[in-house]
Parts: sequence; C-alpha cells; structure tokens
Amino acid sequence: MLVIRLFRAGKKNQPFFKIVVTDKNNPPRGGRFVQELGFFNPLTKQKSIDSERAKYWISKGAQPSDSIYNLLIAEKIIEGKKRSVHAKKKGEEKPAEEKVDKKEE
Repeated sequence: MLVIRLFRAGKKNQPFFKIVVTDKNNPPRGGRFVQELGFFNPLTKQKSIDSERAKYWISKGAQPSDSIYNLLIAEKIIEGKKRSVHAKKKGEEKPAEEKVDKKEE
C-alpha cells in the first residue's frame, strides 16, 4: 500500500521534511520512495507541494498521513475536515462517568 508522508532530513535541531510517496512498509527515516512531491520547512513555515501529482497519487489509492492530509487541506488541494494529529490526554478521552461501588449495594 502506498502512503504520502513526511521524510525527515536536515541537521540536528534543524528539521527539514520532504513530502514523498512511498510504500507503507519502508521505514520513515530511510528507504526508497516512489516520488518526491514537495517539501516543508517547519522553522520558516515554507512549503511547496506539486498539487497535480498529489491528486494523481491519491486517485491511485495512496493514503496521506494525518499531517499531510491537514497540509493538503490548508493548501486547498483537497477538501475536507482536518484530522486531529496530537494524542488526547487520558482525562479528555472519555467523559467522567458515575462509578457505582459494589460494596454499597
């Protein structure tokens, strides 16, 4: 299965990401990729994406990661609702339910 995800490059404390199409089984920090679609620099917020190729790979069944999906929506390449990327805290996952002790019954 093909995925569209970020490929980290750059020096220590100076991250730079390439947006690549790769097989899901390839490691995220190495391995070969099918095609490079663009780049993202989180320090300068500079980004570039080949929108035609991104649409092509999505039409062929490539699944974008959550971060890439949100980036594609922000760049107006695809439409939809953004996905939550950060994990929720344990207390926020479920609303507090009333607990009944069995000893009281």
